Amino acid sequence: MNTMTSFLAPLLFILVLGGCDAPPADQPLQYRTAPASASQPVYRFAVHPLHNPQLLAEAYQPLVDHLNRALSQARIEAKIELEASRDYQAYEEKFRARAPDILLPNPWQTLQAMKVGYRVIAMAGDAEDFKGIFIVRKDGGIKTPADLKGKTVSYPSPTALAACIMPQYFLHQHGIDVNRDIQNVYVGSQESSIMNVYLGKSAAAATWPVPWRLFLRDDPAKAAELELIWETPPLMNNSLMLRDDVPTAIGEAIRQTLLELPQRPEGQKILAGMSTARFHAADDASYAKVREYIANFERVVRPVEK
Repeated sequence: MNTMTSFLAPLLFILVLGGCDAPPADQPLQYRTAPASASQPVYRFAVHPLHNPQLLAEAYQPLVDHLNRALSQARIEAKIELEASRDYQAYEEKFRARAPDILLPNPWQTLQAMKVGYRVIAMAGDAEDFKGIFIVRKDGGIKTPADLKGKTVSYPSPTALAACIMPQYFLHQHGIDVNRDIQNVYVGSQESSIMNVYLGKSAAAATWPVPWRLFLRDDPAKAAELELIWETPPLMNNSLMLRDDVPTAIGEAIRQTLLELPQRPEGQKILAGMSTARFHAADDASYAKVREYIANFERVVRPVEK
């Protein structure tokens, strides 16, 4: 018995070793000082429909990636994910349900989001860049606002501040009854508004400088057949907002990273991709002038929402 045991023990030891899979030499074991990314809390960053979802991702994913690196460097266990929406109405339903954690809404949506517990931490872009503009075909025969009477004007949405509310206020101030003198069509996105006038479906397209600059850059052949004919005075630009239950440390890291973007080459590239000059410090009180503007618009033109 002792002889047999002494013979089998080494053999069993060899067989057990043979059944174990050792890590390959060229794939060393990975050790983490923090939980795997799957265990990190995810914060959804919803940008209002400045562009179609594909273009929105191209413009804003670099910013999200940069914010995630900043959180990692600050040893904050969190991940931000970009979220697009099919149109303005879908976006507004999301934040009214308090679904996204981080918002980049237009100024009118900013006021609505305040009502459900979001707060402003920054303004995206210069205030001077937030204005409505009208795009027409060069061969369309539109020279003055009066030329639009009886014709169609395209907009992304009735709640688009720079690309609808401000242009309609402009037309009102230039003698156009926007509820009777023209046909208003709401086509879902900035690009669609511009393409409607390019295709001759509308006599004028309302939009704002950011998508127009991108259209000039990305589709110069079509843009060559169009021209910017009028623009409105500027107002406050889009905001960056956090839901009231986002941890303070995360909010401060995001705010600081946004404000520092122009100071670094990578940040300058990110801002250029979004066609945004910089982020400015701002809070809820910064948007009081928008509240006054909307009140005047609703008094003399139409309710923003039915």
